[in-house]
Amino acid sequence: MEVINFSESNTILNSFIQEIRSKDVQVDRMRFRRNLERVGEVISYEISKRFTYQEQHIKTPLGIATQNIISEQPVLATILRAGLPFHIGFLNYFDHADNAFISAYRKHTSQEDFEIEIEYLSSPKIDDRILILNDPMLATGSSMVLGYKAMLSKGTPKHIHIACVIASREGIEYTKRNMPPNTTLWAGAVDDELTAQSYIVPGLGDAGDLAFGKKE
Repeated sequence: MEVINFSESNTILNSFIQEIRSKDVQVDRMRFRRNLERVGEVISYEISKRFTYQEQHIKTPLGIATQNIISEQPVLATILRAGLPFHIGFLNYFDHADNAFISAYRKHTSQEDFEIEIEYLSSPKIDDRILILNDPMLATGSSMVLGYKAMLSKGTPKHIHIACVIASREGIEYTKRNMPPNTTLWAGAVDDELTAQSYIVPGLGDAGDLAFGKKE
């Protein structure tokens, strides 16, 4: 599995992630959601470079222009609820894409131990299609892997792109072990530590709560 860590390069993306991480900026929920969206847009642009293109002729008011256009649209999948603003960033760029939504949550068996439960899936068929599966945080990697396995009920994609804002090294290694080789992982930044409760450190906190408010 190929892993792309955007923080290894100096780009404007680092500024968006800096604001996403900052507890002083996080108090502005609209700004937080928009920054997640912007990271999704940047990653979408980079992923689009891997697609297949075909030549098209476009009639303008003054003549004919030739342009290379994406030959197929991906399926965009996200894990609710934290993934919604991030997902919108992908949809802004792949605006003709089909969409899939996965509901996953942590079912705690103790204060530190939990299992990931998949409750809901809405998806088109994904046989022989490009699947972009996004979630802001790749902590243990369990939600992402189980989300992908749930998607297999809709077919087998020809390539999988996993996109996250921040990943832990442990989560990346788990994903490598449990995803097929035709997978590319795109991370805005990679952090080294997970807490006993499986939160990424330094991370950014709970992306869902920061985007939409605390849950009870």
